Amino acid sequence: MTAEPARSVDDAAAGTGSGAGVPRHVAIIMDGNGRWAQRRGLPRIAGHRKGIEAARSVVKAAGALGIEVLTLYAFSSENWSRPAAEIADLMDLLRRFIRKELEALAGEGIRIRVIGDYQAFEPDVVELIDGAIARTADNSKATLVVALNYGSQSEITQAMRAIAHDVAQGRADAADITASTIDSRLSTNGLPPLDLLIRTSGECRLSNFLLWQAAYAELYFTDTLWPDFDEQALRDAVGDFARRERRYGGL
Repeated sequence: MTAEPARSVDDAAAGTGSGAGVPRHVAIIMDGNGRWAQRRGLPRIAGHRKGIEAARSVVKAAGALGIEVLTLYAFSSENWSRPAAEIADLMDLLRRFIRKELEALAGEGIRIRVIGDYQAFEPDVVELIDGAIARTADNSKATLVVALNYGSQSEITQAMRAIAHDVAQGRADAADITASTIDSRLSTNGLPPLDLLIRTSGECRLSNFLLWQAAYAELYFTDTLWPDFDEQALRDAVGDFARRERRYGGL
């Protein structure tokens, strides 16, 4: 593939160059915590704990690379089918992450945004999430989007219902509905278009994540399990992105 004019990943980390080759919006399906633990004879929670460390490292690396928005798929709407004990462990890790990392993220100018129906979580978790969103609302250096109890098909369905309701109430004309109309009803409204979607652990599917938003995103699949995904792994993914030629359906 022919590389587009772009600064290098190293230039991005140094804060130099035009920025054309660095994705503005990167999303990651963080997969492989359980397998990481299993291969080491450890309980699954050990993999999730190590995955939290990886998330912390990647958020820091994304900032160094100049990525404006990082979206992490933390808990899908399908994850409720997992054992109750594992869900409880995941919620406890979420509590710990917010309590431990919130002030550092706020101090670095990072805005926290959540997509998905997190109101379905326990009240104290909802309160912590609401507090994190409010605490960082005025930050503008970068945005960390966390997908919690998120499912893309549900998101699109809700957007369609809202638009249909507006049409039925005479507030919109069906003939005027465009892709931008739908964009405006999605939970990612106001964010830059998704440039790069990464999935770890060797699985090559989207798993109901950002299906609409990924229409023209570059996809990057790596065999690396999420707990082992670090700054260099992110640099490799961004470097691969910078070498791609994005045609958006054109020549």
